Amino acid sequence: MKPIFILALCFSVSSFSQHTVSFTETSVPPKATLDNVAWIAGHWKGEAFGGIAEEIWSPPLGDSMMFVFKLITDGKVQFYEVGHIQERDGTLILQLKHFHGSLKGWEEKDDTVDFKLVKMEDHTIYFDDFTIERISENEINMYVIVDNDQGASEEVKFNYKREK
Repeated sequence: MKPIFILALCFSVSSFSQHTVSFTETSVPPKATLDNVAWIAGHWKGEAFGGIAEEIWSPPLGDSMMFVFKLITDGKVQFYEVGHIQERDGTLILQLKHFHGSLKGWEEKDDTVDFKLVKMEDHTIYFDDFTIERISENEINMYVIVDNDQGASEEVKFNYKREK
């Protein structure tokens, strides 16, 4: 019984973050501009958390790309996110704030959830525990580490198709 548990634990840890990477104390954010991520701009929809997820990203303007997100389950808004990717100190940072369906904020007034840039590849940008992957002109995947109901962290995939 013990070897099976250890094997299962090793498998779950190795498959835990297959699409996300973490920013560490020794990480140095790569040089980047909004031109590197301009392909995210658009209106995107997909399924997540048993409902419909929608994101709208603006094109780069004023050193940022803003976005809004909403999750709908059972015909009701569960929560929103508002945020941006911003050019800062020669690199990029993704910042967001969460809101209940009633627009009451989750974070304190001046707090944001920040994701530092870790690395970039041709069609993928890796922020700290948050990855955006371009599949095609009309499809993207986003992977994010979230805390589940049991208090453990897990990687969640959002597959989006471009709305026309």
